[in-house]
Amino acid sequence: MPRIEISLAEQTLKLLDDGGRLVQSYSVSTSKNGPGEKKDSFCTPRGRHIIRAKIGAGVAENTIFIGRRPSGEIYTPELGERHPRRDWILTRVLWLSGCELGFNRLRNVDTMQRYIYIHGSPDSVQMGTPGSIGCIRMHNRDIIELFDTVPAGTRVDIIAA
Repeated sequence: MPRIEISLAEQTLKLLDDGGRLVQSYSVSTSKNGPGEKKDSFCTPRGRHIIRAKIGAGVAENTIFIGRRPSGEIYTPELGERHPRRDWILTRVLWLSGCELGFNRLRNVDTMQRYIYIHGSPDSVQMGTPGSIGCIRMHNRDIIELFDTVPAGTRVDIIAA
């Protein structure tokens, strides 16, 4: 099974094959608040995770998700201008679940209960620098490619270095 490695320091997501060889590397944007596991910290959690759910198969690029459901709207730059502070979740959602009890799973550090995703963002969102409120943002074409490549259950390691 493939594996994903996300570097908070490099702002990259690397897709690795079964043997640990690099298949693809993507520029991402993680939390502007840095790393952290606590609920309501708006930080990106570290450690070992899995993709618990894949949401959005087959929906149009730039589909807006609200509460993990397609809203029926398609993102446009004009809509973005009307809502400049909104954290857009677009195109596809890979919902993460922590695997390390007490660190990123259960109690007040549970990645899944914090609704931490790898998801699409407007193409105007800068990648390569922190800017999210906890999730891992990707450009739409990149999240579609990743979504179509990895199955649910894929291991995701989020490292600070």
